[in-house]
Amino acid sequence: MPRSSLDPIDRQILAELQADGRMTNVELARRVGISAPPCLRRVRALEEAGYIENYHARVNARALGFEVQVYAMVSLGRQAESDLVAFEARCRDWPLVRECHMLNGETDFILRCVATDLGSFQSFLTGELTAAENVASVRTSLVIRDAKTVPGIPFEVLEARLALDA
Repeated sequence: MPRSSLDPIDRQILAELQADGRMTNVELARRVGISAPPCLRRVRALEEAGYIENYHARVNARALGFEVQVYAMVSLGRQAESDLVAFEARCRDWPLVRECHMLNGETDFILRCVATDLGSFQSFLTGELTAAENVASVRTSLVIRDAKTVPGIPFEVLEARLALDA
């Protein structure tokens, strides 16, 4: 489904599910103003087209004892595609690394890491991350508090842009 083929109901379905992926199909259909069977068909089509990648619960890390969140800026010694792919694969194997993004500029990757305490993060940092093959340097920043965490995309911006294009 190319972006241009998404009608307002499809976009509203995506916005509603992004805000609350647990709602029933009946509730979703009510919110977007259609009956349940076509709503379910639309959701399935959006899933098959790749607009909906998965459903998950956002877990409170601190409530589960993960008190430390750190961003690690990683520079590699070599940036050949095989080196980049190898580092990405290594990141997928590290449980404390929750996100890994390749960047443009002097930093090659930024990692979002979580740990139960500073000692466990320090162990990961010195024993695994900085010791990993081809890692030239790592700079870290400890998160003090979260001011805003909003997953997904801003549908209101999409709708405003589409209204201007119409």
